[in-house]
Amino acid sequence: MVAQLLLALWGVMEKQHVIFRDLGNMEYEAAWMYQEKLLQQNVKIKSAFYQEGKNISPEVFPTDHYLLFVEHPPVFTLGKSGKKEHVLLNENELKEKNIQFFNTNRGGDITFHGKDQLVGYPILDLEKYDTDIGHYLRNIEEVIILTLQEYGLHGERSKGETGVWLDAAIPGKERKICAIGVRCSRWITMHGFALNVNTDLSYFNHIIPCGIANKQVTSLEKELKQKISVEEVKEKVKRNFEKVFNAQLVSEVFF
Repeated sequence: MVAQLLLALWGVMEKQHVIFRDLGNMEYEAAWMYQEKLLQQNVKIKSAFYQEGKNISPEVFPTDHYLLFVEHPPVFTLGKSGKKEHVLLNENELKEKNIQFFNTNRGGDITFHGKDQLVGYPILDLEKYDTDIGHYLRNIEEVIILTLQEYGLHGERSKGETGVWLDAAIPGKERKICAIGVRCSRWITMHGFALNVNTDLSYFNHIIPCGIANKQVTSLEKELKQKISVEEVKEKVKRNFEKVFNAQLVSEVFF
């Protein structure tokens, strides 16, 4: 309901231009540093205006919005509120399986990124939208829910558990298909979502995904019983992102 109300409100606002860059296959640390660079550029712009005492509405700050897509080599990432014991492998075992591990500054607990998983990092200035992190998270979920609908799947929210689920209210059948974790500084966001497309789900056996025990993880491939084009999913997510965030994506080649 909140997402629908925000969509109605944003429908009368001018579309926000969002720079879209597909980073391809990139190591997690490199992508993290690139996000930080873009976030800090926006924070610096805002700080300069505040320090100079300029009377300017936040809606017209000369900050840039970005949406980054990326695929990472196998990596476990732990959010700042997560517990290391939710990683069920020791350092040697991680090395043997060629899985990287990072403590991160995003919200949430432990998750996995790997091949054929669509990872999206929106870097948005929420002062041009709505300064409510809860609303922001619900709208990321809405992007994924709309995308799943295009595949005939009923994505849902699970109370108190950020992300997108299937059969969220049926004990024993709940399965998470998209994890979400973000960071925000001066209302500039980073980190984002990880949608399992043809992801090798066996990696999740080595963690307690998102710190939630006794619940399954799934993928589009598993639910639809066939390989799904990641490029096709990207296009659907982009289109639904534009709809939910009242945005116009402007594609740029990443070098």
